[in-house]
Amino acid sequence: MSCPSHATAPQTTTGIPEVRVNGTLIAADDIAREVQYHPAGTPQEGIQKAAEALVIRTLLLQKAKEVLAAGDEVLSEESLLSTLLEREAPAELPSDEECRRYFDSHREKFNSPDLLEVSHILLAADPADDQAYQQTRQTAEALLAQLQQDGGQFAALAQQFSACPSKETGGNLGQISRGQTTPEFERQVFALEEGLAPDPIESRYGIHIVVVARKITGRPLPYEQIREQVAAYLGEIRQRLAISRYLHQLIDSAEIEGIELGEALIQ
Repeated sequence: MSCPSHATAPQTTTGIPEVRVNGTLIAADDIAREVQYHPAGTPQEGIQKAAEALVIRTLLLQKAKEVLAAGDEVLSEESLLSTLLEREAPAELPSDEECRRYFDSHREKFNSPDLLEVSHILLAADPADDQAYQQTRQTAEALLAQLQQDGGQFAALAQQFSACPSKETGGNLGQISRGQTTPEFERQVFALEEGLAPDPIESRYGIHIVVVARKITGRPLPYEQIREQVAAYLGEIRQRLAISRYLHQLIDSAEIEGIELGEALIQ
């Protein structure tokens, strides 16, 4: 078994080396084009990630052409890679016993979604305009005080003041679950109890006056209902591990020049 070589490679694009994988050239220009797909904190980190991705892709394509049948050579590169990994890095499906054991150990993950029936009045405000924002907040607090005296006015006030299309239905948003609204709104609304929220709620769109008409807390789901979900999750984890082991085998037996692979790839 040979270790990757770290010999210095020529550079044709500023700061980006040429890399060779078992003699196959990965040009600096190719690495430069790949960088856009790998967000990073620094340009050099982006170059490293892009080069590593191309090294892996090159290794897999080389192996695919070596082990797949001649008829498979007409496949696209993506199909070649998919076919290779299906053959060379298969993942054993989890047994029912394993799925049940995981379910029993992580019951908190398998609940029906929390649901809220919500109405709101949105007073649009730009957080960047501090003066206007504070004025809008004062309006929201005045409306909230009015509603605390007479909650039956909510629909009428929504039609008069709300900047949300829901004003046409008295501010009613219907039933919402997590992930359907903006994170900052969701975080605050799902912490409320039923009734008129005691304080205005702020979001990127402005200031909201909120009523929770009904709150339905998620309930634990039976194993039989989510068995396939658990099996798919465990199967995906096993598939990733199988692919990771296979990639490390390819890297360990390859001659790679011009790049020092990151620890996550070579361990």
